[in-house]
Amino acid sequence: MVTVHRAHGLRFIIFVDDHAPAHVHVFGDGHAKINLLGADGRPEIVTIEGMKRGDVRRAMQVVMEEQKGLLARWSEIHG
Repeated sequence: MVTVHRAHGLRFIIFVDDHAPAHVHVFGDGHAKINLLGADGRPEIVTIEGMKRGDVRRAMQVVMEEQKGLLARWSEIHG
């Protein structure tokens, strides 16, 4: 597990033994999984478990702003 970003009390993680499609796991009070490239090329939420709505909004905003860098980190980790 690699923490690839931190913001607003949230940790953005890519697991080294994870699977495609490219995605990040976001941990705060709960957990969200966000695909980095959704059907329209924008990030999309896959699952939310126990995360407050405000944290989900912040997580999505960060992923949208950092999408290019997060995709680069995914490629570095997964080839």
